[in-house]
Amino acid sequence: MLKFLIGRLATMLLTMLCTTFIVFFLVNLEPNLVRLAKGQINSRASDAAVESWLDRNGYRAPLLERYGAWLGVWPRQPIYDERGRPTATARNCPVLEKPAYAGVLQGYLGCSTRYKEAVGPKILEGLKATGVLMFWVMIVMVPSALLIGVLAGMREGSRTDRGLSVFSILTTSTPEYVSGIVFTIIFASWLGVLNGSAATATTKGVSFYNFTLPVMTMALYGMGYIARMTRASMAEVMTSQYIRTARLKGLSFRLIVWRHALRNALIAPFTVIMLQFPWLLTGVVIVEVIFRYRGFGWMLVEAAGNNDIELLLACSTASVMVVLITQLISDVGYVFLNPRIRVQ
Repeated sequence: MLKFLIGRLATMLLTMLCTTFIVFFLVNLEPNLVRLAKGQINSRASDAAVESWLDRNGYRAPLLERYGAWLGVWPRQPIYDERGRPTATARNCPVLEKPAYAGVLQGYLGCSTRYKEAVGPKILEGLKATGVLMFWVMIVMVPSALLIGVLAGMREGSRTDRGLSVFSILTTSTPEYVSGIVFTIIFASWLGVLNGSAATATTKGVSFYNFTLPVMTMALYGMGYIARMTRASMAEVMTSQYIRTARLKGLSFRLIVWRHALRNALIAPFTVIMLQFPWLLTGVVIVEVIFRYRGFGWMLVEAAGNNDIELLLACSTASVMVVLITQLISDVGYVFLNPRIRVQ
């Protein structure tokens, strides 16, 4: 197990380096840099002014040197104002008077040109808000999906199975941007029982009135996939030899399902449930924009729309970390749940 973990951690580190470098290269293409400079100076700024701003802010240094400075393995160069004095581009950002190591390895993620403050606290704020949304989505989605899958798989081919399977297919085939708009029209516009905007959730707190629609939108979309996987696993377990033996012994159907079938049937859905976290990071972007919830997804859209390079890099790093950590937990948990698997 230790050798397995060391190998996985090494793979995670290599994946993060490759992913962040690709994102770093793409966001530092020349059109993006020119757009960033004009957004900070003036949309009608001359080429000389754009070039001067890029040079003073360190964007004309070699790409590998800037990537190393962002990582913290190469000294970061000072940033100068129009008079040639060292300055900071945003609040809570250090003023470097000489080259110094200040990067990811030192806990510094740079300064946001969109929000005019340090990226680190801003990312934590967005992840915290999104974490609250993801928590309630998982609370609603996972038990409901497991219940639907178990009920459908207990009696394969029955009316209950067919009805729940149709429901699962409908929820999975309906994207969030469709169900979110439909729910807003029905529950917010027509009935008026729920709030079509979750913007107040980040300021006044989460409530049933302002948080139900985004949670329901995300939970329904992911629920169908987990339910179908659980149903397939449950149906396979119910046809196993040990289940037939338990029936021949005269055990009640409820006891067979609860004591013998359920534990083995939930091994496969465990991996699917853990893989929902990466999906939630992508789905949360659409949902947060639709319902105006200022979380990680909203921040990512704002960073991309305003060409905020440092914030985009921090968002990509956080996303990759969440994906890799959940996959590692999924693999380790699968080994512990299924004793027949041995890590080579």
